[in-house]
Amino acid sequence: MAEAYIVAATRTAGGRRNGRLSGWHPADLGGAILDSLIARSGIDPAAVEDVIMGCVTQAGEQSGQIGRSAVLASSLPVSVPAVTIDRQCGSSQQAIHFAAQAVMSGAQDVVIASGTESMTRAPMGLSRVPDSGYRPWSEKLLARFGVKGFSQFQGAEMIAAKYGFKRDVLDAYGLESQRRAAAATRADAFRDEITPLEIVTADGSHELHTVDEGIRFDATAESIASVKLLAENGTLTAATSSQICDGASGVLIVNERGLKTHGLTPLARVHSMTVTAGDPVIMLEEPIPATQRALQRAGMKIEDIDLYEVNEAFAPIPLAWLQAIGADPAKLNVNGGAIALGHPLGASGTKLMTTLIHALRAGGKRYGLQTMCEGGGVANVTIVEAL
Repeated sequence: MAEAYIVAATRTAGGRRNGRLSGWHPADLGGAILDSLIARSGIDPAAVEDVIMGCVTQAGEQSGQIGRSAVLASSLPVSVPAVTIDRQCGSSQQAIHFAAQAVMSGAQDVVIASGTESMTRAPMGLSRVPDSGYRPWSEKLLARFGVKGFSQFQGAEMIAAKYGFKRDVLDAYGLESQRRAAAATRADAFRDEITPLEIVTADGSHELHTVDEGIRFDATAESIASVKLLAENGTLTAATSSQICDGASGVLIVNERGLKTHGLTPLARVHSMTVTAGDPVIMLEEPIPATQRALQRAGMKIEDIDLYEVNEAFAPIPLAWLQAIGADPAKLNVNGGAIALGHPLGASGTKLMTTLIHALRAGGKRYGLQTMCEGGGVANVTIVEAL
């Protein structure tokens, strides 16, 4: 069977809204990642046959085919094509699947899967133009599901209620995400995966951005508990929700011919890829059946997986996943997740994959599983084998 190998994986350190990366145009963020992948792999830039870039808010500075703009903002030749895709939060994880499928089919040998999202410069909802009266759902669609609209926040609250998670349980999870991310940063666990970016500070000096800006190094149970609820009678707070984040990430994927032709060394092999869809109302529960199908198709059990990355869109999502799958909490998001590190929407898929691969290799582990909840009730699952 044809194989897909990941030979380079990197991400920027996350930037908070209006924070350290707010001066970077999203095309330049994406371009910096493309350049870093070339430098890390040592491949001839002209050998890249396509760039598949995830981006959710394709409006404003992220309009006009941001994938192609990122290529043109990089050192890649103008002959390298690109495409921008939107599978909501799973956009760049889907980019991995598309890139892997391309090289496994033999249609291409070298493809970059990536993502970029500046949530400062292209805020969520920008593409909806709220004052225009535009809605992305037809009356027929809404009538089918008996709702006035779809909300990921409401879906997360529905999951918390369904699985019986009270605020104290969610707060404890949020604190653990912060503690793990802080510990990983102090131990330099992210050093090899982060591409440093030059920024200009408030005093006009230049420095490199290498630390995820969203981490609360001083987080305590008391400080987490003091954050106000996002909705009256709800369970979620900003401390148990993913952080708005600016960032970019990417992986370079090749087949066996690409490995041999360009003398590349693989970091990991794509072992299995699955995407499923379900209830668009509760929406964010889909990683559970998606994981069950992925394991079945791969002929594996959850015990065969050494590490999991389950995107922390909201705390109830990974907690429900752990409970339903019967997974080991000690293997989940071992270096923290989006609650602490940030969730740069279209860039999160390859961001999580980058962290997963580096964590597997650092710990001498073999198999990793990544899954994301996505708007509309969709979920991707990718299983990789570290090499």
